[in-house]
Amino acid sequence: MSRAADRSRSVTNGTPATSEAGPAASRRAVLAAAASAALAATAASAVPAAAAARAPGARHLTGGTPHTRGVPQVDYHGWTSYSDWRSGTAEGTRALAGARPALTIAAPRGAADYTDPHTGTTATWEYARWTSPEHKLTVPATEVIASWNAATPAGTWLQVELQGGYSDDTVTPWYVMGRWAASDTDIKRTSVDDQSDGHSSIYTDTFAIDDPDSGLRLVWYRLRLTLYRAPGSRVAPLVWRLGAMGSDIPDRFTVPASTPNLAKELSVPRFSQDVHSGQYPQYDGGGEAWCSPTSSQMIIQYWGHRPSAADMAWVDPSYADPQVCQAARYTYDYQYEGCGNWPFNAAYAATYPDMQGVVTRLGSLADLEKLIAAGIPAITSQSFLKEELTGAGYGTSGHLMTVIGFTADGDVIANDPASASDNAVRRVYKRREWENIWLRTKRYNASGAVTSGTGGVCYLYFPAQPSAAQQQALAAVGIC
Repeated sequence: MSRAADRSRSVTNGTPATSEAGPAASRRAVLAAAASAALAATAASAVPAAAAARAPGARHLTGGTPHTRGVPQVDYHGWTSYSDWRSGTAEGTRALAGARPALTIAAPRGAADYTDPHTGTTATWEYARWTSPEHKLTVPATEVIASWNAATPAGTWLQVELQGGYSDDTVTPWYVMGRWAASDTDIKRTSVDDQSDGHSSIYTDTFAIDDPDSGLRLVWYRLRLTLYRAPGSRVAPLVWRLGAMGSDIPDRFTVPASTPNLAKELSVPRFSQDVHSGQYPQYDGGGEAWCSPTSSQMIIQYWGHRPSAADMAWVDPSYADPQVCQAARYTYDYQYEGCGNWPFNAAYAATYPDMQGVVTRLGSLADLEKLIAAGIPAITSQSFLKEELTGAGYGTSGHLMTVIGFTADGDVIANDPASASDNAVRRVYKRREWENIWLRTKRYNASGAVTSGTGGVCYLYFPAQPSAAQQQALAAVGIC
């Protein structure tokens, strides 16, 4: 049974692949293993391993730029306000004022044919485009992950692209970071493979410098939104938030121990992915791989939202927790063939009324404590051997779980979807073990090879109009 995880794809050459203590390996984990093999092969000759085969979200496995305590390692920047949407370059778009400012189509600037690679269907779409101003990164970055919040009514969709400038004064091409629609009837939402310029590459949802040891970094970026609709239609996408997280996390097997500062637990609904084992295998092989959408659904319902009965009419009525099936279907990335595309999960959460979602990295459990204190749970990504996380009962090459609080001793209270039943989802994990498996960027897998960690990746879902305390906590972790 797969515990595989946030970016799960569990087939290699048509045969289930194993990883760690038995769970099926993710497709990205297979790439990470290839990177580890390359590292081992080159270590003897002291030649740095090429980064081209690195899994998305993975860190380069040799060397790395020295960092000192207190130096920023993460820069999230978002465009959300009316003045934000009036900045940059508009080609047929307009900014909408109000309680929740947005960007939409004013007058299409042209039409384009799009052949959906997953259906073979070609259709013509009107489009308008908006390009953000250049954002100078406070952290010259080795990785960048974009995320967005939008509504795409029937007959509409959007594309997000990134272009950036390197520290050697050259510029990347325009990289596609996602083609997205809330539904799956007009287009199949998709990442785009095989994007590289010899200096950087796109790994599903992550821009990554190919060789961080070279010293090359991304020093600025801009994002481009293209909004599509059926020709002659009067409906259009609405985009409320567009942003990206740039980071340069040092290579590390361990992180310093933090001091507990909070004892609090949020009342977050509990859902098990294992309850859905074998259901709807067209979405990532079935529920056993749905840790990301299952975690997303927990927090969506924490904030008081769930799909309607009409939305879920397609789900077999005998299945428990049909809203988890809904989340899996509508986070599914048809290119990646998985439900663990990070921005697609954040975008799904933001399709619910007055919700926002971002993908970022946090630097410590102190950051999580600030969020929990303000009533904001977080979805975190981590990988570990069975013996590295006491009480988990499994090992994984990558897994999402929901942090809902801290005990009086500072241990982490998590809703872990890799559980036999909804009632078994709440777990308490040792603080020192948990913070290390989440924040490290390098680790040893079950074979003893060096592979990657996620370096503090998390999803944050919160109200469109957060309270003052929530605004303060979000600002403290770089989200505004």
